[in-house]
Amino acid sequence: MKSSEIKELSIKELEERLESEETMLVRMRMNHAVSPLDNPNKIVETRKNVARLKTEMRTRQIQEQSEKK
Repeated sequence: MKSSEIKELSIKELEERLESEETMLVRMRMNHAVSPLDNPNKIVETRKNVARLKTEMRTRQIQEQSEKK
């Protein structure tokens, strides 16, 4: 998922996507601990997507607070 795609999402969609990405990350880590994944780089990619989503949510939160002042 690219940053440009993330910026187009609404706040509700961001929250839903973040929740699903975090759940998928946990599952992938557990599966990898039991038996190696075909592509372990998927874990890294998912972790980066979670970070991108959290960054965008925080950016919007800061913008919202600055608009209220």
